[in-house]
Amino acid sequence: MKKYIIYIGILVVGLLLGWMIFGGSSNKNTEYNHSEVSETKQMWTCAMHPQIMQPEAGDCPICGMDLIPAEVGAEGLAVDQFKLSKNAMALANIQTTVVGNSNIEGNAIKLSGKIVENEEANAVQVSYFSGRIERLNVSFTGEEVRKGQLLATIYSPELYAAQQELITASSLKESQPALYKAVRNKLKLWKLSENQISQIEKSGRVQENFPVYATVSGTVSEKLVEQGDYIKQGQPLLKIANLNTVWANFDVYENQISLFKKGQEVSITTNSNPNAVFKSKVDFIDPVLNARKRTVNLRVVLNNKDDMFKPGMFVEGLITGVNSSKEDILNIPSSAVLWTGKRSVVYLKANQNEPVFEMRQITLGNKNGDTYQVLEGLKNGDEIVTNGTFTVDAAAQLQGKKSMMNKEGGKMMTGHEGHLGMGEMTSTDNKSHSNINERVKVSKDFQNQLKAVFYDYIKLKDELVKDDSKNVKETSKKLLDNLNKVDMKLLNNNDVHSHWMSLEKAIKTSANSISNTLNILEQRNYFKQLSTYLTNAIEIFGVNEKVYQQFCPMADSNKGAYWLSKEEKVVNPYFGGAMLTCGEIKQVIE
Repeated sequence: MKKYIIYIGILVVGLLLGWMIFGGSSNKNTEYNHSEVSETKQMWTCAMHPQIMQPEAGDCPICGMDLIPAEVGAEGLAVDQFKLSKNAMALANIQTTVVGNSNIEGNAIKLSGKIVENEEANAVQVSYFSGRIERLNVSFTGEEVRKGQLLATIYSPELYAAQQELITASSLKESQPALYKAVRNKLKLWKLSENQISQIEKSGRVQENFPVYATVSGTVSEKLVEQGDYIKQGQPLLKIANLNTVWANFDVYENQISLFKKGQEVSITTNSNPNAVFKSKVDFIDPVLNARKRTVNLRVVLNNKDDMFKPGMFVEGLITGVNSSKEDILNIPSSAVLWTGKRSVVYLKANQNEPVFEMRQITLGNKNGDTYQVLEGLKNGDEIVTNGTFTVDAAAQLQGKKSMMNKEGGKMMTGHEGHLGMGEMTSTDNKSHSNINERVKVSKDFQNQLKAVFYDYIKLKDELVKDDSKNVKETSKKLLDNLNKVDMKLLNNNDVHSHWMSLEKAIKTSANSISNTLNILEQRNYFKQLSTYLTNAIEIFGVNEKVYQQFCPMADSNKGAYWLSKEEKVVNPYFGGAMLTCGEIKQVIE
């Protein structure tokens, strides 16, 4: 019996010692494994291209930037809402706008405006004779000048000759008074003072360099010449602004025009001094509507003797006593709208303080310039994405939310599973990455029809390289003809039909815009849009040919722009001869 008791005791002590020695290690091991599991769930994305999602850190396959940890978790978000990082918002230049007349509160209306120079008080200092600027006494824009101040010294051959005429005519003033008077009057027309003319006459010496004096007081707003320049008679030298008074210009929407009249009192505040309120009155309402913005200009004159207002400064105006009984028609910029088949969608900012978005289907009315009327889907005060809409849509697709091509929502493939819609790509620097879009299997006939559109696009690119706006216009019309020949019946899937219809409409809109202008800058702007949509189409459907996507970071005012090419050699369509080889290959679409 004692033996059994001893055995049981030894067993209990052994178990207790084993738990004490290995128990903590097991817990640590469990914690470590949990950490490993947590790490494997961390995904990495590109701040510039949020559609990229990689399971580990590295470089973006599109732009080469370092990937950043993707935000995980969406606590407090509705099922169709998604969130972007603030870094992605900034780098992709995503901008939002509040729609409607949310600035009407009670019987008061808020207007946003900008301080500009008072054009009535501005002056242009000109040269009254031709010559070469020997010395320019104005050093910089913004310099204060006084009436009568020496601005420049000019050597003028014709003034040199006129002085010699005066000296000769002065000796003949008794016998030929008419000649003498004519010579003096010519010098007066060149703005020489009576004192200057008399000094030349008395001394009998020709003055080589003549001074130019300021005719007004003010601030130099623009230097139009430099020292050493040759100038003509009447040529502007400086723009001088008198900033004792300035204008505050406000934009008034078309459907608000009837609410305003000349003489209404306006309370104005500035960001630089938000506690100060400046009172003035409506001085002018532009009788001509800005067809592009669908607004008229409302002007207020402000006293600026204390130098409180700087041209370029943003201000806010409040006008009270405004009553609006009619129902407002909402207008939104065309850049906010995405189309897919018969649907029109926008992205609504769902949280005022956070970059949280959701897709909203809307019904559009008439198009007015660069804006659309909204009949259904939005209400007064909604905030929508108006720049970077495609980037936001890509993020929605990535996160399985409702999007332009995914109206029901639902998780989409990520990582090595691939993503919806953008073709098989290979990186030019052999960096590994996952496909952004899956290639849709279509017939070779459809691919050949799309290839004809692509070849016209290449011709269009080549004409832009040559800066030939006339041929750009003609080539865009040929592209439209071939686009109309693409037979949608060759596609055998309703979803593919819908995707092609959306892309076809976008390509057609861009090409039409190119064909309707001879302005090379506008053509290049629309070409950037055309490149985006055609790239998407080629990536999805293919053209049975290798296509190079190239990129110039300096195009579109340093925002960067892509284009397609059949060759590896970079020839830039956005700058032409000015910077022909600016750019690099970003990817190859096989």
